[in-house]
Amino acid sequence: MRPVAQFVLLSGTFVQLMSVTIMQLAVPVIRHDLDAGPGVGQLTLAGYTLTYACALITAARLGDRFGYRRLFVAGTAVFTLASVAGAVAPDAGTLVAARLVQGLGSGLVAPQILSMIRTAVPDDRRARVLGRYGATMAVASLAGPVFSGVLLALDPFGAGWRLALALPAPVGLLALVLFRTLPDGRGPVGSSRVDPAGAALSLTGLVLLVLPLTLGQDAGWPWWTWVSLVAGLGVLAAFAVSQRLVRYPLVRPEAVAARTTRWGIGAVLVFNAGIPSFTLLLSLYLQGELHRGPLWTALTIAPYAVGALLGSGVAEAAARRYGPRALAVASGGLAVVSLLVVPALGAPAPVSWVVLGAGGFAFGLFTASAFSLVLNRVPVAVASSVSGLLPTAQQLGGTLGVALAGVVYAAGAMDAAMVYDAAVFVLAAAATTRLRRESPLACDDLKPQPRRVS
Repeated sequence: MRPVAQFVLLSGTFVQLMSVTIMQLAVPVIRHDLDAGPGVGQLTLAGYTLTYACALITAARLGDRFGYRRLFVAGTAVFTLASVAGAVAPDAGTLVAARLVQGLGSGLVAPQILSMIRTAVPDDRRARVLGRYGATMAVASLAGPVFSGVLLALDPFGAGWRLALALPAPVGLLALVLFRTLPDGRGPVGSSRVDPAGAALSLTGLVLLVLPLTLGQDAGWPWWTWVSLVAGLGVLAAFAVSQRLVRYPLVRPEAVAARTTRWGIGAVLVFNAGIPSFTLLLSLYLQGELHRGPLWTALTIAPYAVGALLGSGVAEAAARRYGPRALAVASGGLAVVSLLVVPALGAPAPVSWVVLGAGGFAFGLFTASAFSLVLNRVPVAVASSVSGLLPTAQQLGGTLGVALAGVVYAAGAMDAAMVYDAAVFVLAAAATTRLRRESPLACDDLKPQPRRVS
């Protein structure tokens, strides 16, 4: 894969993940400017994640069917137009609709990036490219609050939050101009059909699961949220069963036949149940209990972002030398940081810089290594299935974590919420230890399993 193509893919990853968090600091300003209620602020944050997470699995198979580059272009166009529409939104309803469409565009693009890396990059260079991909994810997820805080504080032309929302648009336009540099691959023979029943089940199940997790806390967890959660789990269970019965499954069951892949996806889910909640709670604590402004909050979080960049830089070498043990150490380190961050923020600035920088380093190390260790070992035949499952696990974990941490934060304030995050990171470290017991994937691990035709 040419360097220009790598730049296009990684820049797309950057703006998509940055868009998950870029509105975190802007919600109070948006509510004031658009004269909107608290529900609109929550939907501005949650709407993007909802459609993003729910589209990933189906989008991965659509890439097999129509071509990864074609889906990348379509998703990027949708994402870019929605970014502009949100930036110029005249009212709250238009803004929420734009965020929903923006998330859908990201959901179409994300699996294609992983599929192109897995199928178009030679074996001897793939680990390095996947490491860069992971590093981009690590920095992007922290860039949102930092950029947003700076723009809100400077408020150029009186359009701070609007410029923050429009930041991805130039990158999207550049990707559309350079799209021909991308490899024009698609799935293997036999993947040309899309299972419509499976697509309906996966989309319905994920919506039923993600919607109450994103809106339940602010709504006070009414009865419908619990009904939706139970129904979502039931529909997703039916989806999993259906994939073993149809001729053209949306997710090939043999994709997770190896325990390494299953535990790797599980570790990504659990780890991300702590990461978005950590940064969100940090922002809430700084702006709420410590009464810091957006710029001060952004500057306080900056050492965490710098640490993530440094951790990402050494991740490839650490993963090559230590394998999954690097993930366990990184996750364990974040557990320690979670317990230290509240007293560190009350200490002199150098102390908080060191603690947050260490946390960012651990975060960057884990994120830049995890996708590489899992996806680099997956055969091409099932690459799209895993390319859909990994980011889905990432987004579901983040959504679940924000919901659970929000409950703990509301009940016991910041110290209790950080204990929750520490416990999550310990569980993630435990999950990564299972990876050490696995041998590299062999082709025999992924032989197609007999299925009944429906």
